[in-house]
Amino acid sequence: MTGMFQIAQAGSPTASAVGHENWEPRIVALICNWCTYAGADMAGTTRRAYPASVRAIRVPCTGRIDPLLIVKSFEQGADGVLISGCHPGDCHYVQGNLVARRRFTAFRALMEFLGLDPRRLHFAWVSASEGMKWSSLVQDVTTAVRQVGPLEDWGKLSDARRAAISLPPLPAAPREVPSAEAQQAAARHLQSLAAKLLGEGQASVVIGYTPGPLPDQMVPAFITRAEDAAKLGWNERCYNDLATFLPEAKRKWPKVAVALKRCDGRAAIGLLQEHQLERDKIVQIGVSCPGVWQDGQLAAKCYACDGEAGSASDFTVAADGVHEGAQASGTKRAVAADPRDARIAHLEALPAADRWAFWQGQFDRCIRCYACRAVCPLCYCGVCVADKNQPQWVPNTIDAKGNLTWNITRAFHLVGRCSSCDECARVCPVDINLELINHRMAREVETRFGYRSGEDPSASPPLATFRQDDPQEFIR
Repeated sequence: MTGMFQIAQAGSPTASAVGHENWEPRIVALICNWCTYAGADMAGTTRRAYPASVRAIRVPCTGRIDPLLIVKSFEQGADGVLISGCHPGDCHYVQGNLVARRRFTAFRALMEFLGLDPRRLHFAWVSASEGMKWSSLVQDVTTAVRQVGPLEDWGKLSDARRAAISLPPLPAAPREVPSAEAQQAAARHLQSLAAKLLGEGQASVVIGYTPGPLPDQMVPAFITRAEDAAKLGWNERCYNDLATFLPEAKRKWPKVAVALKRCDGRAAIGLLQEHQLERDKIVQIGVSCPGVWQDGQLAAKCYACDGEAGSASDFTVAADGVHEGAQASGTKRAVAADPRDARIAHLEALPAADRWAFWQGQFDRCIRCYACRAVCPLCYCGVCVADKNQPQWVPNTIDAKGNLTWNITRAFHLVGRCSSCDECARVCPVDINLELINHRMAREVETRFGYRSGEDPSASPPLATFRQDDPQEFIR
């Protein structure tokens, strides 16, 4: 698609077309070869007139349309994008359009949350015999894009339009910083279990936490000898998601034991679902977690979490000892409403233009250090799409356009997969609120498809499957 478009020079994602009377929108149409392309051909052969604003790109099936193609269309100058294929049940490849429907549902929700005007993004089913529908569809899409105006600020936002939007502060934590005695007791039990697993040959390595070089710092540790188990520790500063190390560790050691907080355990289940781990080669140690704290503040992800071990735990470690399987610790933890929900509601109450300005301002700070990628347990690709250069899907320059493409691509990559460990936001050196995007999309997947990430190892990831009755109210 390189070179297909000239970058737009004027307008905004929610500006009217006033002052652009002679302007014609540039609309990319990604259309199925077997149905919509034939329908468009019928419109031509039957002399059905429609605007010439659409640049049609023929693809084998809508199931082959990666949302990155939509992102690239906007990045390279399109004012609107139309995706169209066979009606459900008529796919030449049986179910490609049904899988695509879920993907488009999630992508549309992501772009609406970021603030892209929905009049720029359209989806439809057009069969080979529906030349009249194609003609009418193009007319309607062109009218909608004309109303919203040229897209000038895909990654470029003037200082005047940068909304000074502040997020609601975190409320008071629902519980106090855990007592040192309880954490030390849990650490001793963890040390005892690690020594036993290593001594009896049930594990080749135990991945846990150990005190770091700075005061009160806890860092990941790889313990391979029973006598070194005493180096393990546990307290409220065990931030890292240790599931991140599992794909590499299982290639180095025949059996890996790992200490997991509840959110980390969800990430491990995600890796099992995606066949990155073998269950019989992983020993999951669920550690009772009262929450992680930084500078005296409980992490937002911990407000609504009771901290009990994950359901897939082989052992549970708590202040009162070591238990087989996933067992409650016996200590009831206070929980509260998730403050991420309040922040998301605050953003969604804003006009789309202000929301777009907010996220443009956030992404503009990105320095492309990829710390978010490095700490994410679900970012295990050998070569990330951001590092590929033949073709170069994501611009590698640190500029607003490349930053926007990168952050949208990464956000969609985690839809239905994110474990809500929020490590990406914690390690971001410029404090981009990545956790809000991930949490909002997790809610969308749960509402739309009834799926919660990291709960059931036997479940299929939501964007890799479908139901015949999946919602499609936004598809014409």
